[in-house]
Amino acid sequence: SAINFLERLCLTWMFFFMMCVAERTYKQRFLFAKLFSHITSARKARKYEIPHFRLKKVENIKIWLSLRSYLKRRGPQRSVDVVVSSIFLLALSIAFICCAQVLKGHKTFLNAAHNWEFLIWEAALLLFLLRLASLGSETNKKYSNISILLTEQINLYLKMEKKPNKKEQLSLVNSVLKLSTKLLKELDTPFRLYGLTMNPLIYNITRVVILSAVSGVISDLLGFNIRV
Repeated sequence: SAINFLERLCLTWMFFFMMCVAERTYKQRFLFAKLFSHITSARKARKYEIPHFRLKKVENIKIWLSLRSYLKRRGPQRSVDVVVSSIFLLALSIAFICCAQVLKGHKTFLNAAHNWEFLIWEAALLLFLLRLASLGSETNKKYSNISILLTEQINLYLKMEKKPNKKEQLSLVNSVLKLSTKLLKELDTPFRLYGLTMNPLIYNITRVVILSAVSGVISDLLGFNIRV
């Protein structure tokens, strides 16, 4: 019993350590995205002590797009995706097991110690998944902030009125900004957990299985058939 307890404790510590590493990586990505969104603002750049430049030249726009692409690829990608996919699959498996146990006998479900352990694991994994999903969504919002490019376009229009002699050069920069805005809208997609959740076939199979299990549990608890 002591050896079994130590083995489970070590495995639990290793798994949660990997989850903490994944969360730390997501926090770093969010920090990079936050600082990147402040580059074109003089006040925020001064506040966070980061470089500042305006998108008033084609070279600056090129640097801005290259920096955005570099920061999005910076840091571990595949290893973190594997950890997140493992968390998702484990949470999915535990949820399916719990639903099966409830269907087997919901009155005696909480009498077994291992069922309490399953519930604790499921709650911890769901908290981590919600945290990662929140960080990922906020990171994507920072990188997909098109208002920066729109603000620079407005500044260019105002500068055209003040400096008519540079209208041709500023019009070229404005055209590049418009193309950049369209490109970012086409490339960027809403945040999704990586790995198996991005596979449409597995996602649909998972959705059907889980919804069927949840539907069976609700029907068994309420006493009448219900379809989810």
